[in-house]
Amino acid sequence: MDQSEPGPNLLHRTLFAGRGGGIAWLDALRWPSHSGEGDEVRVFFRAGTNLPAIRQITGPGSLSVTERREVSGGVMLVGLQSGDGPLKVGLPHAEVDILAAPPDQDFLAGRDCLLAMRTVETVETVIDWLAYHATHHGATGAVIVNRAPPPQVAFIADLQKAIGAAARLKGGDLRVVVVDSPLPLGKPGLGPESHPCLAPDAPGKDRMSKPAPDPWLAPLGEALIYEIAKWRFLARARAVLTIDCCDILCPREGTVSAFDLCAQAQSGVVMLVGRRIYPWRVRKGSPDAFGDHICRQFDARRGIARWGVAPARAGLENTWRGLRVSCARPDPGQIISFWRAMGLKVPGRKASELAPKTSLIEDPALLDLAERLFQANPVRPPVSQARAAPSHAAEAGRTCIVTTMKNEGPFILEWLAYHRAIGVDDFLIYTNDCTDGTDAFLDLLQAKGLVQHRDNPFRQMPGLKPQHAALQAAEAEPVVQNCGWAVCMDVDEFINIRVGDGTLRSLYAAMGAANMIALTWRMFGNADVTDYEDRLVIRQFPLAAPELIRKPHQAWGFKTLFRNIDIYKKLGVHRPKGLKPDLWDQVNWLNGSGRPMPRAIVRNGWRSSTETYGYDWVSLNHYACRSAESFLVKRDRGRVNHVDRDQGLNYWFRMNHNAVEERSIQRMVPALQAERDRLIADPQIKAAHAACVAAHRARIAELRARPEQNALYAELTGARMRALSRMLQVFGAAVFAAGPKVIPADLHSRDLPPDFFFTVDHQGDAEH
Repeated sequence: MDQSEPGPNLLHRTLFAGRGGGIAWLDALRWPSHSGEGDEVRVFFRAGTNLPAIRQITGPGSLSVTERREVSGGVMLVGLQSGDGPLKVGLPHAEVDILAAPPDQDFLAGRDCLLAMRTVETVETVIDWLAYHATHHGATGAVIVNRAPPPQVAFIADLQKAIGAAARLKGGDLRVVVVDSPLPLGKPGLGPESHPCLAPDAPGKDRMSKPAPDPWLAPLGEALIYEIAKWRFLARARAVLTIDCCDILCPREGTVSAFDLCAQAQSGVVMLVGRRIYPWRVRKGSPDAFGDHICRQFDARRGIARWGVAPARAGLENTWRGLRVSCARPDPGQIISFWRAMGLKVPGRKASELAPKTSLIEDPALLDLAERLFQANPVRPPVSQARAAPSHAAEAGRTCIVTTMKNEGPFILEWLAYHRAIGVDDFLIYTNDCTDGTDAFLDLLQAKGLVQHRDNPFRQMPGLKPQHAALQAAEAEPVVQNCGWAVCMDVDEFINIRVGDGTLRSLYAAMGAANMIALTWRMFGNADVTDYEDRLVIRQFPLAAPELIRKPHQAWGFKTLFRNIDIYKKLGVHRPKGLKPDLWDQVNWLNGSGRPMPRAIVRNGWRSSTETYGYDWVSLNHYACRSAESFLVKRDRGRVNHVDRDQGLNYWFRMNHNAVEERSIQRMVPALQAERDRLIADPQIKAAHAACVAAHRARIAELRARPEQNALYAELTGARMRALSRMLQVFGAAVFAAGPKVIPADLHSRDLPPDFFFTVDHQGDAEH
């Protein structure tokens, strides 16, 4: 094993690791005990080692095991030994010798040290890391656990050539230990940390091909390495900070260093909290470097936990683990911040592969760090401009609905009249494959200046579903480009405004300077209506889900009414998408009760939660089922967006909520009826509506003549499904995923306790 000393400032060590007879160990140390009665021995066994197979441990002279400490699956054995020579481990069919090395605690004694893991970082990166912390934070020592697979001769040689420059930055006083391991230290079965699949913020990780397992470069799986570093090198250090070779401490004001904070902490332990940072772009042909990293995620929610310790003050018997020092409470008054440079953690990748670019913003502190301390000239993100607009929501201009339809002819008139009555100005409607007169009706309405009708271009846009194709095409339409407010919604959704007189004018007045509002779905059921009637939907179906219902996941979906001021780049089904990240702080988004939406939802997300839902100002009444007969037609024509998904019994079960009565929208019936009457007074509109109604009824008759469709109708309208529609709040998410088949056939007829809850596991077994 290489125990060479390449130079006075660089100490290269290899762990005394080995395996045999079903056991494996990472290192073994021995040194004279304080009592003077023999040597203290510490053996560090790998996680998962078959320790029960050990029958006895002996050695020259006597050996007594004084402690057995488990650390994240690994085990540290401590003992006293008299006599020289290897330890002998007795196993069922073999005897294994374990060689122990003396520690190197003198090399870093009294120094302020970094303790880091290195996987793929280059020599240049390591030198930049050392020089920065030596120059700007007073580091005088470092232990680098080199986790890359052997042999590492070239890395050590190149590091030695460069280490002098870093050492001279501290008058030649910076000392570095590089530790290799003959055994891999990664978690079994995982790929390398340098793959985007393991980058915490990488978009689309679920769709990535998983990398092959790499035991050398996988995330650290041997937490005992921290204890090994302590006992072998750092027990006599003044202070130790655990950051990796891709991490840099944030600059500090004043003369008190992060190492000083460790030494001064009452417990001898401080907390380190890291944030991930990214380059906007690395210039072609240039290596990734700390100086490129000038961006962070504005909506990052989780930090990276690490720690710092003053060994003498904290006590050596307190175990060093990956995220904490056992039995030592960090000083609550001190938190040390650091940045993790993800372009170095996962090198050679575009920033968009490591984090969504819509989340990345330039940070002035990072730019200053790059330019002033790393003398870099990083590529900076573009500067965006929002469209100038009046400050008050009520003055923003016309409101436009963008929607897609297929065979919705009988329901167009009411939906159009209602939204015109509450103040919607423009309607841009895309259709595809209609057979019930929808297209002809919309062409007529367009000729009369009431809507704008377009054929859905999805067949000319390969890879896009109909709804997404329509929204992409809508972005080029003048009616969308010039509107003040926009919302993407469907013909079975009604904006229910509860403030003022129920119009958009009242809603905008209440919103003040806000520029977005979430319209959370309120799911409405069929109210036990079985047959189709040409009557107002909002009067026929007054039964809905309770306000507080978190499952199924569709229950709290929302659509978004937003001001068209170019903070986002494109339309989305539920909310505008493609945030211009440097404009994120101009988003003023309210929930349906007028409370601010959290930062976490600004970039993406389409569902409300217990913290974000609200119905006090506005909701989106969602009549997804209507009558049972109309549902047969809906199922037959398929879904506008998900053309390959069936809408059968499971869909009805999820969406048909009849738990409570909710009639607040009906205060708008007089205004709706007046506008509907005005429209239908036109003979052509009346005839077109009647034709769509007749086609709908004819399709119902045709479907009910089919045995399988009539059987579905009978099940939808049966006593069981009627009862289940009033108790959906008692079911877990897995039940909605599996469908009503997993529910006991008689559950709806039982006398259930008030706190009853039912779900199933992934195998479909009941869990009450």
